[in-house]
Formats: sequence, structure tokens, C-alpha cells
Amino acid sequence: MAQFIQCLEESNHNVHDELIAGLTAEQPYTSPKYLYDALGSRLFEAICELPEYYPTRTEAEIFRLHADDIARAVGTGGTLIDLGAGNCAKAAGLFPVLKPAQYAPIDISVEFLREAVGKLTQQFPNVDIAAIGMDFSSELVLPDAVRAEQRLFFYPGSSIGNFTPEESLAFLQRIKAACGDDGGVLISVDLVKDKPILDVAYDDALGVTAAFNLNLLRHLNHLIDTDFDVRDWRHRGFFNPEMSRIEMHLEAASDVTVGWSNGTRQFERGDRIHTENSYKYTRQGFENLLVQAGFKDVTIWTDPQQWFIVCHARA
Repeated sequence: MAQFIQCLEESNHNVHDELIAGLTAEQPYTSPKYLYDALGSRLFEAICELPEYYPTRTEAEIFRLHADDIARAVGTGGTLIDLGAGNCAKAAGLFPVLKPAQYAPIDISVEFLREAVGKLTQQFPNVDIAAIGMDFSSELVLPDAVRAEQRLFFYPGSSIGNFTPEESLAFLQRIKAACGDDGGVLISVDLVKDKPILDVAYDDALGVTAAFNLNLLRHLNHLIDTDFDVRDWRHRGFFNPEMSRIEMHLEAASDVTVGWSNGTRQFERGDRIHTENSYKYTRQGFENLLVQAGFKDVTIWTDPQQWFIVCHARA
């Protein structure tokens, strides 16, 4: 059985103001959450299948190798809260070992989440599902339909890297506050590694990541009536070792003027819109961040190459 709860309260006016503020900033930017409309979510699914994109298969290997140990550390029969659930596949893969009493997938891409939950209810008809359409990037207030007992916040895919370290700390503190006395977090983190490995993971030969990034412009046209033409832009994705982060940008391929209902901005060839970061951590650095956020009893699992970690910590 499943229910769907809509918690997205941002008005069109607020979205417009946020996006225009970013586009008119000295260094233009957008939040990575706007990469994930229905098409963007499907393109990200395709990215996860690419040979260059190691995080998905490396994380899957960790879950495969250590599933029983993870279940012993986490416990069974809890409330599995899936942050940025996407197609729900990663959480569903843990159902057999975690045996959740309730599954609460959360995603900003409401249409995509509804479709995923519809398929999940057919696969697991006896699981209590409370699906939530929510932007959890700035606040984390769960509806009453989500059980308070034994909450496990599941944040896979190294998505924590989309936040700056300072934002990550604040986000982990919000999770800690929502855990209750008997809750915890199960979170995946991508580790620092050689630049060539990271560069191709975010700029693949087939151009799927480029399509994912460029689709943001179509989404902006829909959200705030801009007149971006994706043919005027190109994808740039690379590792910035000084900042220990992947950066994704959209770069103007020629001089172009972009307009919206009450304004315009001129971009010269080579000007960039910063669309996403993905920070990479050391193992000790992220463990310290969890402790700083108030978590305890940190357990870490990794892959044989030590490229990626999955962490569990108690509230």
C-alpha cells in the first residue's frame, strides 16, 4: 500500500526570484535541484549506467559485499527514509536485509517519484509506503504519516557532495534533529581520487552528462519562461583539486542574449553558468563531519579500491 504526500510549497514567484537572482549574479549559477525534472531524472538514470561513471557500480558493490554487516549495524524493521529517492531502486535493493516497517521515499521530481512508487507497489505490495514530494535542501520537516520510530535516513549516490562542506554540516544537523532518539543515517560518500578518473566520470564520451546538464536550460524555459536555446551552450565538467570538487558548468558557445518576462542578460562566448558541484572527501574528513553534526558510533564500509564509502552513524 502507498500514499503520496505533496510537501512542495514553493510558489512560482519564489522559484522565479531564486532563478533570476542566480542568472543575474556576477558569476551566474543555478541550484542543482533544477537539473531534476522528469527528463533530467531519466537522463541521470542513464548516467548511472555509463562505464565512466564509477559511483553507482562502486556503491552497489559495497552494498553487495557488506549487506549483512550493514543490516546488523542499522537494525531491521525501521522507518527507511530515502532522500532523493529517484527511481527507488537503491533502497528497494536493501529491503530484503533491512525489512523496513515503512518506506518513505522523498524527491523533488514529483512526476518521476509517482511513477517509481507505482512500480514499487507492484513489486512489494505489502510494504507500507509514504512517498513525499519535497525539496529537502533547505529544511527537513516530515509529515505525520512518516513513522517516528527507528528512523534511518538513507542518502545514497554521494549526493551529499552537492552541498558545500558548510552546507553539508547544516544538512546533517537537520537529519540528526529529525532522527529522534533511536534513529540514524546511512550515507554514501565519494572519495578524492586521481583527476583523470573524476574528469571523465562527469564528461563522458557519449555525451549523456552533457545532455543532463543542457536539459537544465529546457527546464528553466518551462519554469520561468526564459528563451534559452540549448544549441547555444555546451557542457563543461571537471575536477577542481584546489576546492576538492567536481564542477559542472554550461558555457556559451557564442555571444548570446537570454531573455525572460522582465529582463535579459548578455553572455559572451566562454561565459559560464555554474550548475552543480560534487565535493569529494577523505574518509577521515567525512567521519569528522558526522561527529561534528552530533552523530556517534560511525561505521564505514568501502570497496576494494577504496574509491567510495558507505557510512552508518547513530543519532
